Amino acid sequence: MATESSAYDLEFDPGFESRRLRIVWYAVLAVLLLGGGYAMWLRITRGMASTNLTSTTPWGAWVAFYIYFVGLSAGAFLVSTLANVFGVEGMHRIDRDALFAAIISMVVALLFVWTDLGRMDRMYYPFIWRQFTSPLAWEVHAYVAYIGILVTELYFSMRYDLARIAERGSGLRARLLRLLTLGRTATSESSRETDRTWLKRAGIVGIPLAIFLVHGGTGVLFAVAKARPYWNSGLFPIIFVISAVVSGTALVMALYVLRTRLFDGESVDRDLLERLSKLLAAFVISDVALTTIDMLIALNSLHPHEVETWLIVMFGEMSWSFWWFMVGFGWVFPLVLLSKRSWRRTPGLMVAAGLSVVIGIVAVRFNIVVPPQILPVMEGLPHGSYFPTPVESLTSVGMIAVGLLLYTIGAELLPLTPLDRGDHS
Repeated sequence: MATESSAYDLEFDPGFESRRLRIVWYAVLAVLLLGGGYAMWLRITRGMASTNLTSTTPWGAWVAFYIYFVGLSAGAFLVSTLANVFGVEGMHRIDRDALFAAIISMVVALLFVWTDLGRMDRMYYPFIWRQFTSPLAWEVHAYVAYIGILVTELYFSMRYDLARIAERGSGLRARLLRLLTLGRTATSESSRETDRTWLKRAGIVGIPLAIFLVHGGTGVLFAVAKARPYWNSGLFPIIFVISAVVSGTALVMALYVLRTRLFDGESVDRDLLERLSKLLAAFVISDVALTTIDMLIALNSLHPHEVETWLIVMFGEMSWSFWWFMVGFGWVFPLVLLSKRSWRRTPGLMVAAGLSVVIGIVAVRFNIVVPPQILPVMEGLPHGSYFPTPVESLTSVGMIAVGLLLYTIGAELLPLTPLDRGDHS
């Protein structure tokens, strides 16, 4: 890797610090993409017959991962607003990473929901035949607007550094980065202030969009389903937003440490790491509290369907997901690691805590989607049963690998860490 410098005393040296690690990582991704590609071919040629989805349990792994990645995106975006909108000290260093991760997460989420469609070729229909009384129709349009906001924010966040690199650099990378400036190549302080102004404006617009329409709206898709009392709760949209912030904060914290060590080759800012870990601890505790409240309300209602669903979640066929992954990986293990100040300032432990939460929230999504469909909506109808087939599992791995590949390419090419390493202020 060549280091490019300029009169600005900037350094831009993207990519893996270790050539061997780069080769191994891309080789792993290639294997995952090949397996996922083959499974996707089976999904397209065999249709829904390649899955364990039925008329009783029409939603499975793909829907669970869809709402999971929408949550990751919304959470990562909201973390970025701490720097771009609220000006929290020290957070500027991770805002680009958070925005880029939010974009990639939305791409992966849409891949999952597209794969889940019975007729994948009709994905554009909601834009042609609009149903304004349908929450799903509102969601589709909100996603487009939200992705536009994310791209706009990432552009204004990076534009100044892109112009600086393109001005002093040479070769294919410099030409590509010059294209990404969209012709705005000025590197004056006034141009930088303009970028910051529009960055903040886009963030202000994006906050209600992310909370009320993107992930809160995803919760509404479940909350309006009266046939499933477990979903039909006013707390559901709020729980979706809180768990989104939990997973997004955990993802950004893990990415910050990993990319700083593996790509930037620098030491981790312990103060920033502790700030992120405290936020994560507060969000995890909030998630535990809201989930507990929702459970107590359901059990206290004595509604047979809600009580039986919670019994399935906690003691039935999904209990392993609830206790080991949701409670264990999502709550208990990370809270233990986040409980001590010296641990919160230890990068390796915080990566473990972040990745543990990211894994645990997957179980949260599965526990939301699958158990309510096991019980019949009417007496006399058959009970449902669901576990992902190899095709569902491999396509899921492949789509996640697409996201990892896109993020890695971006981390190798783009200045996701501000070149001045400082705050906006």
